[in-house]
Amino acid sequence: MDRLTAAAVLLEAVGRGSISAAAAHLGMSRAMATRYVALAEQWAGARLLHRTTRKLSLTAAGEEMLPLCRQMLALEGNVSALAGQDGDAPSGLVRISAASIFAEYCLTDALMAFLRRYPAVTVDLQIADHANNLAGDGIDLALRVTKQLEPGVIARKLGEVRSVVCASPAYLRVHGTPTAAPDLTAHNCLMYNNYSRNTWHFQVQGRPVAVSVSGNFSTSEAAIVVRAAVNGHGITLLPHFAAASLIADGKLAHLLPEVEPDILGVYAIYLSRRHMPAAMRVLIDFLADHLRTHRQLNA
Repeated sequence: MDRLTAAAVLLEAVGRGSISAAAAHLGMSRAMATRYVALAEQWAGARLLHRTTRKLSLTAAGEEMLPLCRQMLALEGNVSALAGQDGDAPSGLVRISAASIFAEYCLTDALMAFLRRYPAVTVDLQIADHANNLAGDGIDLALRVTKQLEPGVIARKLGEVRSVVCASPAYLRVHGTPTAAPDLTAHNCLMYNNYSRNTWHFQVQGRPVAVSVSGNFSTSEAAIVVRAAVNGHGITLLPHFAAASLIADGKLAHLLPEVEPDILGVYAIYLSRRHMPAAMRVLIDFLADHLRTHRQLNA
């Protein structure tokens, strides 16, 4: 049996939470996938997975084995890419993770355009409004919108995102319109947990200003924040790409245009610069170009 396939099955099983899900994704029977996991354990000389009827988790040996499996598959991808340097189109599967708000407003159209250009590539997009463990979650490429990356992360900056303070006209008619950043403390502020939290940071005439905000609703799902704001429940801080069309349509009003919320970076995060399959390399280049030329960033 193929050790590379065994490594792929192990990664899929861990990333998807079960051997059955891994088998379905890879187009093989559960029995075959189980045999591949057994091969990986035989090869490692240790049990790699704790398996119960409800949960699958890595043993200590499995924690050590997982990054080795990813390195094996990355190396195999590099070897395959060498054959493609004579003009063959990139191919293969790229597993991507992104926050829901970025995926909905910026990423989906870009990925569809990419797949039209590179039909031999397959993209598996996972929505995750938190920082991924790329190796543990079986992710090749994570797209993050953040003010600051963790130290030691391998990443390429794709662009920047500006944010806007906004609320619906209906909310403002009832509660009034803030005229300065500190006025936000007197309003009901809707918070997206993974984007702004309880302190909103601004630049006002070149000076940093931090405003502690509060409200009766917060969520980790960005689309719900957008809907709550449009329906008049409070003031929120949204990335420009999510708010622009709603402001243009009059569903939201741009507040405090003289203040500048902190600019966030958009980053492509991956495990290694040296072992990058051709499909992932062209995808990152494509996304950087598409997001720039379609003016979805740096608005």
